[in-house]
Amino acid sequence: MADPFAALSATQRQAAVQATTSVLGATARLGIRPLTGGVSGAFVFLIETNGRRFVLRIEGPESPLRNPHQYLSMRIAAEMGIAPQLHYLDANNRVAMMDFIEDRPLEAYPDGSSGLARAIGGMLKQQQSAPLFPYFVDYPEVVNRLWTHVCKTGLFVDGLLDEASRRLVEIRATYGLRAEHFVSSHNDVLPRNVLFDGERLWLIDWETAYRNDPLVDVATALDNFAQCPELEEMLLLAWLGYEPDRPLRDRLAQVRALTRLHYAGVLFSASALAPREKPDDNLSAPSSAQFERAVREGRLVAGTAETTHVLGKMFLSSFVTGSMPPGLPPMYMR
Repeated sequence: MADPFAALSATQRQAAVQATTSVLGATARLGIRPLTGGVSGAFVFLIETNGRRFVLRIEGPESPLRNPHQYLSMRIAAEMGIAPQLHYLDANNRVAMMDFIEDRPLEAYPDGSSGLARAIGGMLKQQQSAPLFPYFVDYPEVVNRLWTHVCKTGLFVDGLLDEASRRLVEIRATYGLRAEHFVSSHNDVLPRNVLFDGERLWLIDWETAYRNDPLVDVATALDNFAQCPELEEMLLLAWLGYEPDRPLRDRLAQVRALTRLHYAGVLFSASALAPREKPDDNLSAPSSAQFERAVREGRLVAGTAETTHVLGKMFLSSFVTGSMPPGLPPMYMR
């Protein structure tokens, strides 16, 4: 039988065995198989024994922007019933073992997209009432660091990103939320990180969780779960409890721009790792309909550097113009 832990280093293997032994005992007969399809770089395994199922997650390589508070944040979220129940956590070795959630398509949520939008809003309200996660870095600075990195990769010709960089400077200059207003935040509320078990929603993958502006999660949720004005209002009402006033809506538009540039930066950082003959001199981006058609027809293949680069341009366009960003294709969903 193939070794399910073959891809792990000796240290990671020892940590994985320690986790399963601590939770299930040394003599338990385990079925272990890798779970694939994520984009975080973590090693994830399904552990089965005696009709019980768990997820074993071992964090991948550290990045310069690694959040050191993710495990405490995940523990708090699990205790609040927002994240799956934790059975083992070793922050030093970056290992966690939790309940496996047998998820169903989000499209199956009762009352369809309107029911899902309200449920997402309610989930964010519950999460933001949790005991405070630790503080990391102000979100505009996180975005700035990531965008500065993109600008230094040589991915684009000199000057092509200047308009976006100027807009980021303008937003940072007028961004005025003080840290005392921060709340416990997941900071990556994408469809791939929301599970529906047939009865309720769960949030997973807490790598980017820390104390943050409450509108960051709201902005990301709106772009991913409420892609029309009616759904936006449903989500906002479920989260806030009343209709937001004009100042809040104005600040939300500002934060939505930041989240879009953040995901553009993540995508461009990934595409910059692929070989390229010369810097790109064109920021033209397809519409969502054009992108989806290109994927269906095989002209773009999900998961490739080319497709990642195109998605980055689409998110960058939404940052500059205020248009809705694209939905992510299946490869990027989990």
